Amino acid sequence: MTPTTLPLSEPYGTVTCQRAGPENEHGAPLVLIHGVGMQAAAWGPQIEAFSQTQEVIALDMPGHGGSAPLPAGADLPDYVAWLHEVLRVLDLGPVSLAGHSMGALIAGGYAVSHPENVARVALLNGVFRRSAEARAAVEARAAEIRAGSFDLETPLARWFGDRPADRKARAQVAEWLSAVNLDGYAAAYSAFARGDSTYADGFGGIRCPLLALTGDGDPNSTPAMAQAMADAAPRGRAVVIEGHRHMVNLTAPAEVNAALRDWLNTEGATS
Repeated sequence: MTPTTLPLSEPYGTVTCQRAGPENEHGAPLVLIHGVGMQAAAWGPQIEAFSQTQEVIALDMPGHGGSAPLPAGADLPDYVAWLHEVLRVLDLGPVSLAGHSMGALIAGGYAVSHPENVARVALLNGVFRRSAEARAAVEARAAEIRAGSFDLETPLARWFGDRPADRKARAQVAEWLSAVNLDGYAAAYSAFARGDSTYADGFGGIRCPLLALTGDGDPNSTPAMAQAMADAAPRGRAVVIEGHRHMVNLTAPAEVNAALRDWLNTEGATS
């Protein structure tokens, strides 16, 4: 699959995405947004599975992969505005929108801000109303990253266990993290650290089907957070994958894809 680069209006520069699958006039395209330090290819198992039956578009987040960074100091609403510009340029109509980690924050914020453009939303390993202790820890990590500290092993240890599927995925994720643009990584992580409550009060207005999914061993995107997101949305549903951590879409693709397939088959938002 060859990445496609598209020009956006100022100040967004360009976006790079991977597109696969048949265009379907009667079905919402599936749009995927990865997490901090990753790239569109991190959705590989989902692109392979769902592009057999529908159009799938996996985006490189700003400052990641081939996408231009956002201006310095960008916060979560700036990433949500970036997504709005990307979808305007792609001219897709309402989409099925799925995000992982930071991508889940963007997807959730977009569903709150632009409900007319979202047929359904899936939030994988998302964060929601962190405790004061958890917020202090992630903000401290963000400050270290902005200061130029890049620790590869600590996030990998949080994200993966030691089963064979974890070891294989960990090696691939380590490659992506090692190649990341450090400025883009720092900017996105800072927005991620500050964004867990930005749109939380708006979840009650999300009228489309909402899937909140995580692994039971994810220490930061916890099952309690997934349940809280699902409870906050009128059509929310929580799924917890047993025995997995943060990169659950790579370590448990069959279980994740089954949950996503159920979500995609749920009747979308109606006006």
